[in-house]
Amino acid sequence: MDTFLQQLINGFSLGAIYALIALGYTMVYGVLRLINFAHGDVYMLGAFAGYFIANALKLDANPSVLWAILVTLASMAVCAVIGILIERLAYRPVRHHSRLTSLITAIGVSLLLEYGGQVIFGATPRFFPQMVRSETYSLGGVQITNQNLLIIIVAVAMMFGLHFVVHHTKIGKAMRATSFNLSVATLMGINTNFVIAFTFALGSALAAAAGVLVALAIPRIDPLMGLMTGLKAFVAAVLGGIGNIPGAMLGGMLIGLMETGLSATAYSTYRDAVAFGVLILILLVRPAGILGTAGPEKV
Repeated sequence: MDTFLQQLINGFSLGAIYALIALGYTMVYGVLRLINFAHGDVYMLGAFAGYFIANALKLDANPSVLWAILVTLASMAVCAVIGILIERLAYRPVRHHSRLTSLITAIGVSLLLEYGGQVIFGATPRFFPQMVRSETYSLGGVQITNQNLLIIIVAVAMMFGLHFVVHHTKIGKAMRATSFNLSVATLMGINTNFVIAFTFALGSALAAAAGVLVALAIPRIDPLMGLMTGLKAFVAAVLGGIGNIPGAMLGGMLIGLMETGLSATAYSTYRDAVAFGVLILILLVRPAGILGTAGPEKV
C-alpha cells in the first residue's frame, strides 16, 4: 500500500508538469486550431531563463522559497514575451494559409529554438542553482520532497487560475469567442490579434513555470530538454481532448501516473514509449480524447 501511495505521489508530480505544458498546446489549438510544436522548447527557454536569473541573484548560496517564486514569475514574464514574438513573427504571417503551412512553420520554429539554444547556451548540460533547500517529508511510510510538493501545489494553483481567467474574465470571454469563430469575433469588435497574442503569452508563461519547477527537482538542463517532454505533453493534450482545458489537466495526470507505474515494473525501459502507445490507441478508439467532443470540420 505504501509503495502504491508513493507511486501515486510521484505520478501526480510528474503529471502536473505535463499538464502545465499541455495547457499551452490546448489553448493555442482551441483558439487557432494550430498545434504549436515549438511549445516544448519554450519550456526549455523557461528553465534557462530561471537559470540565468537565479545565478545573477546568487541564489545558490542563499536559497529561499520567496526568491524561487520571484525567479519563476520572472521566467514566466520572459517566456510570455517570447511567446508573443513567436506568434507575431512566425505564425501570424501564415495564419490565413493552409494548415499544412502552419504545421511546417511550427516544426521550423521548434528546430530553430532547439539548435539555436545549442549555439547560444552550448550543448553541454548545465546544473540549475538550488534555490530551495531539498527536504524530504515522511507520512505513514510515504515520502515526498519539498520540490515535488511545490510542483504539485504551484501546478494546481496555476490550473485553477487559468480556468478562472478563461471562464470568468473579459479576456477569457474574448478567447472563447475567438475560438468559436475567428471571423465573427473580429466583426463583433474583438481585437483578435491581441487575443491570440495573449493566448500565446499565457501558454508560454505556464510552460516556463513548468521548466523552472522541473529544474528545481531535477537540476540538469540542456537545450534539447523540451523535445521529449513537449511531445509527451502534446500526447497528454490529445488524450484529455485537445482544446479542452480540464482535458489537458486530466491527460497530463494520466500520462504521469502511467509512466511512474511502468517505472516500477520490469518494463521500466519502455516508459518513454507508453505516451506514444497511448497516442495511437486514443486516435484509434476516441480521436476527440477523453473529455473532447467531435464536431463537424469547417472547410
